[in-house]
Amino acid sequence: MENQDLTMPTKYSPQDTEAKWYPFWVNGKFFEATGDEAKEPYTIVIPPPNVTGKLHLGHAWDTTLQDILIRTKRMQGYDALWLPGMDHAGIATQAKVEGKLREEGLSRYDLGREKFLEKSWEWKEEYASHIRQQWSKLGLALDYSRERFTLDEGLSKAVREVFVRLYEKGLIYRGEYIINWDPQTKTALSDIEVIYKDVQGGFYHMKYPLVDGSGYIEVATTRPETMLGDTAVAVHPEDDRYKHLIGKKVRLPIVGREIEIVGDDYVDMEFGSGAVKITPAHDPNDFEIGNRHNLERVLVMSEDGKMNENADKYQGMDRFECRKQIVKDLQDMGVLFKIEEHTHSVGHSERSGAVVEPYLSTQWFVKMEPLAEAAIELQKSEGKVNFVPERFEKTYLHWIENIRDWCISRQLWWGHRIPAWYHKETGEVYVGHEAPADIENWEQDQDVLDTWFSSALWPFSTMGWPDTDSADFKRYYSTDVLVTGYDIIYFWVARMIFQGLEFTDERPFKDVLIHGLVRDSQGRKMSKSLGNGVDPMDVIDKYGADALRFFLATGSSPGNDLRFYWEKVESTWNFANKIWNASRFALMNMNGLKYEEIDLSGEKSVADQWILTRLQETIESVTRLTEAYEFGEVGRVLYNFIWDDFCDWYIEMAKLPLYGDNEEAKKTTRSVLAYVLDQTLRLLHPLMPFITEEIWQHLPHDGESITVAAWPEKQEQLMFKHAVADFNLLKDIIRSVRNTRSELNVPMSKQIELHIKAKDAQVLDQLNRGLQYVEKFCNPSELKIGTDLPTPEKSMSNVLTGVELYLPLAGLLDLDAEIARLEKELEKFDKEVERVQKKLSNQGFIAKAPEKVIEEEKAKEADYIEKRETVKARIAELKG
Repeated sequence: MENQDLTMPTKYSPQDTEAKWYPFWVNGKFFEATGDEAKEPYTIVIPPPNVTGKLHLGHAWDTTLQDILIRTKRMQGYDALWLPGMDHAGIATQAKVEGKLREEGLSRYDLGREKFLEKSWEWKEEYASHIRQQWSKLGLALDYSRERFTLDEGLSKAVREVFVRLYEKGLIYRGEYIINWDPQTKTALSDIEVIYKDVQGGFYHMKYPLVDGSGYIEVATTRPETMLGDTAVAVHPEDDRYKHLIGKKVRLPIVGREIEIVGDDYVDMEFGSGAVKITPAHDPNDFEIGNRHNLERVLVMSEDGKMNENADKYQGMDRFECRKQIVKDLQDMGVLFKIEEHTHSVGHSERSGAVVEPYLSTQWFVKMEPLAEAAIELQKSEGKVNFVPERFEKTYLHWIENIRDWCISRQLWWGHRIPAWYHKETGEVYVGHEAPADIENWEQDQDVLDTWFSSALWPFSTMGWPDTDSADFKRYYSTDVLVTGYDIIYFWVARMIFQGLEFTDERPFKDVLIHGLVRDSQGRKMSKSLGNGVDPMDVIDKYGADALRFFLATGSSPGNDLRFYWEKVESTWNFANKIWNASRFALMNMNGLKYEEIDLSGEKSVADQWILTRLQETIESVTRLTEAYEFGEVGRVLYNFIWDDFCDWYIEMAKLPLYGDNEEAKKTTRSVLAYVLDQTLRLLHPLMPFITEEIWQHLPHDGESITVAAWPEKQEQLMFKHAVADFNLLKDIIRSVRNTRSELNVPMSKQIELHIKAKDAQVLDQLNRGLQYVEKFCNPSELKIGTDLPTPEKSMSNVLTGVELYLPLAGLLDLDAEIARLEKELEKFDKEVERVQKKLSNQGFIAKAPEKVIEEEKAKEADYIEKRETVKARIAELKG
């Protein structure tokens, strides 16, 4: 294509740059999967954020990792699809909408179901647009042409299909069961929507009198208000203390109801008194005991957590008020004789924070064991889901091996309404995709499905399933990787695997990349109560999306938490400025170079060969580490190459030919600069998409956008291994001389004498190949090199690998200080020799380490010994 403008603004402005490129990418359809059969598909579905408000730093981290993968794969020639979407978030969204209504003095019941749903859809449209704006500010390469919502028509069809099929298979059933009940939102919760917290409470010991007047039996509880619903006392059938009482009755205090003493193996004879009060309507274990002994189920609370008509004189009281009153009354009656302080784990609603009530209710359930069995078997096969890091597979398996049935009905209006109808006269249940024909005789279930029910179908429902002939389903399912936090392995990852296997006979994704949580700089979880949350949009407004993305991508290893530091984001912003300034220098010196004029075939300097080799090594490392999801290492490799190798060293070296008179050398240097910068920007693009596009568009390039530019591949013909050794020697010399000047306060502008003694002829050849760099960057008044140079008197010395440096600094050198410095060097080398020899004498290390590693350690030992002996000789010389 035609050469681009090779001038760049003097200052990098992330805000200006980032604002213009996202519309360019979206309008150019660079993010849309093409369906090109010549390309291999690569698919990610976004974990759909709740349509309830702002994205937080966890979302920014999660989506940045996905964006890196999808951009890399697109550049590698894949037909890459990153499918966006949002979740209707049943409980959370309904709570937000109801809160808004309360501000207007209304409730959902005032509006009615249809009007309330209209309000909910209005909320969805408003906040969906907010989320899209945030996605754009983050620079996410999403295919908006395929955006989905968990309540859209296609996904609703998939939800009904799954419900009906599971019901017909006997895996969905309706029944009375003890469920987790949130009295604040008045809905059921699944087990994993309950957060357990340690709470200081009481253990209340009571006497239940035997009806025959022969004594009493002692029971204890943490929830005395539930005693009003007791229908038995249970003891272990082998407990000698109580065997004779089984079948007898006690009188329930306050209520006066006669209840039976039953024998059941569940009771722990060693715990407490060995007798347990049984409340089948308010405890899951009591419910099971009640079933075994055909006990009555007496519900003593209403859905709002207040005591009901079965609670005698406590009717209408809040459950915790009732607890206080009933304790007082039992004490007055002499029934409650001891209260122990007791810290115990109490369930709280993840959504509202309310104390969860175990509550007898008629709900819809999924029978999980058969689904779990298939998932467990999958993990024994070659086609299993691969967890990264691997340790999370154990976490996943532990949960599914101990799984309980899933309560899927929720007492809400916002969500997928359960496709079940009840006959108004007979009570018959009908489950189907559509309402019964004679609808006037039927009433649909009022409840909706748990949000996670539809989310569990996300990888395939978004692709057009249940239409298995859908082009997207056939091409892009199953997906390649799911990126998510470890906190929702149970909520979501497991359920997607269950449903994927059940309805598509395939794993829904090949890999699951697990990351941790974003914490504050002190390691605390971010929360409103602590006031330590950070809005990613605020970070972007201050430092730009690229700085935030690079920090998030590189700040942690897979599976671990990430601590947020403003200082580190600022450091990444400085990195972006470094790239900008280096690119400006390169462009200003390209002299109108066109893409087709880039030519690497000319004679190359040591610096040219070195940077080209380092680039190939960087390409190899970045590609390998990205495949392994080691983004922290990707960032480290790129940072070191760009900042140290390219900016600090090569650009300085390039000034020699660029400012010189050799036109061929200039031409080659310009080509190397253009090529290395182009390839480096491509490697960096998935992490920092905005700045890389901006610079790349100024560079001589081919193609419309860096987003679809080819991913760099290692070029063996551009590997010059000898140049790496040559250049590393030159770097060591230049760095050493500069450090010595700094120690002695000798400015670079002042010329000094420099003697370099080479270990052998090979090292001497290396020095001669790079002599121009030593002369330029050490600024010697006189430069002597050789293998048998005499040691100059009163000189500053330094021992490097292969060479000894001497700086005769008469009048500037403090002899005693130099000896002290050398003695510190000697101490350092003594420790290194001791360390490596200890390692090599360790038989365990020798037995297990690869031969290459052992040889490397032996080479280090020889190098340290040689340096140590040279320093010893130098000390002796100065003292002599």
